[in-house]
Amino acid sequence: MARRLMPLDLYKYLPKTNCKICGEETCMAFAMKLISREVVVDDCTPLLEPKYAADLKTLVKMVRPPQAEVVIGKGENEVKIGGEEVMYRHELTFYNQIAFAIDVHDEMEEDKLIERVKFINDYSIFRIGEDLYLDLVAVRSVSNDPVKFSKCVETVLANSKYPLVLCSFNTDIMKAGLKVAGHAAPLIYAATRDNWKDMAQLAIDLDCPLAIFEQDLSILKSLASSIRATGFDKIVLDPGLQIGEGLTGESLDKYTMLRRAAIIGDEDVGYPLLAIPALLWLDGDEGVVTAYREAMIAAMLIDRYANLLILHTADNWALTALLTLRQNIYTDPRIHPAVEPGYRPTGEPDEMSPIMITTNFALTYFTVKSDLESAGIDAHLCVVDTGGIGVESAAAGGQLNAEKIQEVIEEAGLPEKVPSENHKVLIPGFAARFSGELEDLLGWEVHVGPKDSSGIKAYLEKKWYIEE
Repeated sequence: MARRLMPLDLYKYLPKTNCKICGEETCMAFAMKLISREVVVDDCTPLLEPKYAADLKTLVKMVRPPQAEVVIGKGENEVKIGGEEVMYRHELTFYNQIAFAIDVHDEMEEDKLIERVKFINDYSIFRIGEDLYLDLVAVRSVSNDPVKFSKCVETVLANSKYPLVLCSFNTDIMKAGLKVAGHAAPLIYAATRDNWKDMAQLAIDLDCPLAIFEQDLSILKSLASSIRATGFDKIVLDPGLQIGEGLTGESLDKYTMLRRAAIIGDEDVGYPLLAIPALLWLDGDEGVVTAYREAMIAAMLIDRYANLLILHTADNWALTALLTLRQNIYTDPRIHPAVEPGYRPTGEPDEMSPIMITTNFALTYFTVKSDLESAGIDAHLCVVDTGGIGVESAAAGGQLNAEKIQEVIEEAGLPEKVPSENHKVLIPGFAARFSGELEDLLGWEVHVGPKDSSGIKAYLEKKWYIEE
């Protein structure tokens, strides 16, 4: 694996004028942000001057991640895939989460087609303070009829807020689809050993990203190298997902080998990877077993190492599981997911409602909030700033302590808002060790609650007065 870039490596190719046009105080500060990918090379507008052309070209090459970033679509819902620098997120982080496309096809009745597209548009789940969405619509040519495919693409384009993947190995079919949607920069799927020249020319002419499909990795590499030699770099690789006894493991090995080759610097395969778990549905079985198998295969590919999945199932249980897995993996390990600390009441608490403490670790906060709301509990919830660390770790490490709890209660004005008979506070079970210290600081009753917020309702019913 190549040595990681240092700021000085990039600084020598910058203008060194400290002009501040980019918004940074110095060119060295800009170089540091280039490394962390907080800015892009084009943000340094002086570099666009002809005298810096060679430096610009060098910098663009230097900051290109070993796995290229490819953009599908245009506008606010464009999808970025790839752009990764490591095999495992704890080595640095992952930058662009895996994208999920749901398929439609040109033999669907128009009302069913529109209904499915609108389902994709509207689908979301809320978890740990984040709305989780689908990303793309994959339009398949089943009819092999250019007119039907063109009409289907037109309908999808008119109703979808998301970018498209156009799916056909037939160049004439693809031309018909691109005539309608080429301006929207869909992903062209796919170039093969038989059609790659024509498909590549379509991608070049319309500046659309292009997927290459080939199960033989040496041929896949050769095709990518040939297309790359034209100067076109918006490439996505599909090594061909195979499903069956022994085949799934071999496919996962292919994705792993391609990712590893990209990270160690093989530029011919340094591109995002695509997989199609939806292939499971081609046998015609529309049952829950197929949906389960698709979700299982998709989960494996999220782990190793697809950047774009084309799915078929619309079952909520399957999509929820995959979106949750994606969120967990693509959370930046360098940053604790946190919410704003402070006074955050749930429901409509009055002067006799319980006063509770939690931390600003996002998973903790939203779990507590959800448990209180589902139990119908109105509470004065005070969120302590622990730097995004959960209760148990924060209590052990000192980020959650008696002084911080006192501070958040007083900042909320609760000593004045609630009568003296309600000067009592419920702290998490994992924070029990400083309950005595907190009593001394506040002069309040301190109650040690359950270690899991799901037990708050039962605790309050037994040990706390709640006005009916």
